[in-house]
Amino acid sequence: MSLGTVHTIAYDEKSRVVAGPVTYEEFLQWEGDPHVEWVNGEVTRMGPISDVHDDLHAFLISVLRSRAEVVGDGTIRHNPFQMKLASGGPGRAPDLQYVLTAHVGILKPTYTDGPADLVIEIVSAGTRGIDRGDKFFEYEAGRVPEYWLLDPARDRHEFYQLGPDGIYRLATIPADGVYRSSAIPGLWIRLDWLNRRPLPTIVTVLKEWGII
Repeated sequence: MSLGTVHTIAYDEKSRVVAGPVTYEEFLQWEGDPHVEWVNGEVTRMGPISDVHDDLHAFLISVLRSRAEVVGDGTIRHNPFQMKLASGGPGRAPDLQYVLTAHVGILKPTYTDGPADLVIEIVSAGTRGIDRGDKFFEYEAGRVPEYWLLDPARDRHEFYQLGPDGIYRLATIPADGVYRSSAIPGLWIRLDWLNRRPLPTIVTVLKEWGII
């Protein structure tokens, strides 16, 4: 479909899709490049990712989806599936979303209508500023309860939890190197897993979780 009044989609020097003002409803119906987000009424192209990013993304999708299915506590969605926060705010495509079963009503056919319980972004060279800047504050303002910001290139991983005052606070990792989620009951992850090359197998993780 065409967007707004423009029928030819091109990219400008800032890597935005040039299409004029676009409503979110139009954006959701667009059949073009899926690797995009909706920001300030514009369709914004996301940058390329590294092989390390791709490996970690696939690993997290596999282990968290397997866990959600076995435990039966939620549903996993991943990029390019959309998450739309407050009215008028941006439509982002987080690397991964974990939505608890109790909140499954926010999952629509083409987007999550409101904050997922857990959002994970994996940092690449071209996204570091956005993930730590724009998206951090958007997810905080949109009241995403928990935000994992994983930076495999630097072996640096941060886990933010939303306080009662609506402000993210960086979680302290215990000496055992295990982070325990505040938003997903019973979910924990070893930082060592995220830094291994190659990454652990799905079976290894599920056995450590005690679910197989």
